[in-house]
Amino acid sequence: MSSDGAAILAADRLSDEPVVGTVVEPDDEVGEFVFATRDEQAVSTGEFVAYSQCVAGSEDDEIILARVNNRERESGLPTSFMADPTVDAGQVATTLGAEADGCELYRITASVIGYYDPGFESFRNPRQLPSSGTRLYRAPGEMLEVVIPNVKPPSHRDNDEPDPGMARMGRLLNRTDEKVSVELPVNEIAATHLAILASTGSGKSYTASVLLEEMLKPDTRASVLVFDPHGEYKSLDQMCDHEAFQSSDGYRPAVELRRSDQLSVKLADLTFDDFYSILEPTQRMSSVLNDALDDLQNEEAFTASQLITACHSNHPDGQADGLKWRINRHIMQSDFFDAYDRLDLDDLVNPGQVTVFQMGGLTRRDQQVMAAVLLRKLYAAREAAVVGNPDDVRSKIDHPVFTLFEEAHRFAPDGDSQALQIIRQVNSEGRKFGLGTGLISQRPSKVDETVLSQCGTQITMNITNPNDQQAIRDSIENAGEAVLEELPGLTKGQAIISGDAVNTPVLAKIRNRHTDHKADSLSADQLWREAYDDAKRAPSTSKPARSDEGGVLDGEEEI
Repeated sequence: MSSDGAAILAADRLSDEPVVGTVVEPDDEVGEFVFATRDEQAVSTGEFVAYSQCVAGSEDDEIILARVNNRERESGLPTSFMADPTVDAGQVATTLGAEADGCELYRITASVIGYYDPGFESFRNPRQLPSSGTRLYRAPGEMLEVVIPNVKPPSHRDNDEPDPGMARMGRLLNRTDEKVSVELPVNEIAATHLAILASTGSGKSYTASVLLEEMLKPDTRASVLVFDPHGEYKSLDQMCDHEAFQSSDGYRPAVELRRSDQLSVKLADLTFDDFYSILEPTQRMSSVLNDALDDLQNEEAFTASQLITACHSNHPDGQADGLKWRINRHIMQSDFFDAYDRLDLDDLVNPGQVTVFQMGGLTRRDQQVMAAVLLRKLYAAREAAVVGNPDDVRSKIDHPVFTLFEEAHRFAPDGDSQALQIIRQVNSEGRKFGLGTGLISQRPSKVDETVLSQCGTQITMNITNPNDQQAIRDSIENAGEAVLEELPGLTKGQAIISGDAVNTPVLAKIRNRHTDHKADSLSADQLWREAYDDAKRAPSTSKPARSDEGGVLDGEEEI
C-alpha cells in the first residue's frame, strides 16, 4: 500500500475524534514537541492526544500517542483592557475582530509515548517527533483502554493465549464526556511490587481496598496477606456474600480476619537479631544469648523456660541472671510469644483468600517482628517451591503470594526495623519466587529509600508535604516533573498511576468500592455531641460546689 493510502487509513481511525491542535515545533526536552490549540479544556495536563505517522519498519502509518505535560497561555484579549472590570470582553473582542470565546491561544507541550509494535511484542517509542503542521486529535478512548496497561493488546495475542488478570481501578480523570476505563495487570503489580502514597484522607486505604477487591474477583483469585495496624480492612469480609465476587463454578473469596489477640510468633522462628530487639541485652548478655540459641538451633520448638535453662547451662557463674530477668519480663509475661506455631502458612495463604492481620493491639516492635517472621517463612516457602529439590523438607507454597503493608513506614522505615531487611530482600529478589509486596504510606519520606525505589508500580495521590513530594520525585523517575506537579492539586480519590503496570503515567479517578469503607476520619463534632448526651444520661457524680467568686465554699479545703 502506498504511504498516501496508509495515511488515509490511519486518519480514518482518528476521524471520529475532535481535532485539538496543530504541531508547531520540537521542544527543548528530548521526545517532546509543542502544539497550539484554542481549546484548553480538551488538552489539560495528563490528557492524551494522537496523530498518524509513518514509522520505520512499518508498511502502514501508525497512530502515535502523546501525553500532555504542560499548558501555557500564548495570547488572548489584551490585559490592559481586561484589567478594567467595566469593559465587556465581548466588546473588546468585536473591536479586535475576534470572538470572545475563541481568542485564547495556548501553547501545549506533549511527550511522545509511542505505539504497539507486534514484531517486538511491546510498546515502542518511534524515536521521532511529528512534523510541524501535523494535525493532532484527542486519543480515542477505546485505544487508551488497550494501550495504558502494560500488556499485549488482544489483537496481537495468540488464539490460545489467555487474557491477563486485570484490575479495574477506575477511569481516566480528564475524560468527563466518556468513561475510559483504567485497568492494571495484576501480574505486574504482584511481580514488581507496589507503592500507594498519599496524604492522610486522600484515599490511599480506599484505593488499596479497590485493588484487593479486584485481586479477589473470579478472574484472578489471588492469595493475599494484609498487615493492618488500624483495622481498616475488616469490611473486606463483605466480599464473601457479594455477587460481584462469585462465579458459576461456585467460587467465592475467603476472608480470614485475625484479631491481635489471635496473633503470636513461635520462639523457634526468631533470629538472634529478633531476640536482640526484644530483650535489648548488654554485650555480655548478647554472648550468653547467642550460645543458648546455638544450643537450641536444632529444636523445632522450645519455650521461654527452655531458653533460660540453655542460658544457665553454658554460663552457670551468674552471667545469665540479668538475661533471665529480661526473658521473664519481655517474653514469658507476653501472650505474643509462643512455643508453638499459630501462623500456619497453609491456613493463611491460599488462592482466592485474603487474610487480614488486625494488629492494633500489638506494639510497633511486635508488629515488626511478626512481619519479619512471616515474610521470612513465605520467602523460604516460595523459594522451596520454585527451586527446591524433591528432598527439600521445608514447607512449600505452590502459588504466588501478595503481601500488603498498611502504614508501611512502621515496617520499612528510614531507620531501624526488624522487618526492614527481609522487606528489602523480598523487593529485590521476590519476583523470581512469586512473592510481591504492596506498601501504603502517607509519609513516603519516612519509608526506606531503597524499599521505595524497588516498588515498580506507584499509585500516588494528593501529597502536600515538600519532603514527601521530593521522596516521590526521587522514586518515580518516569512520571515527569509536569505530571508530578499535579500532586498537590489532586482531590480525594484522584491518583497518578505510573511504573511497570502502565505504558505511561496516567491520571485516574478511583472507582467506588463494592464493600464498605471503614477507614474514614472520625467525626469529632458528632462524637463530642454523643459523649455529651451520654454524660447527661449517666448518673450524675457530685463535684465540689464553687462559690460565685470562684473560691471554695465553707467546709472545703483548697488544693
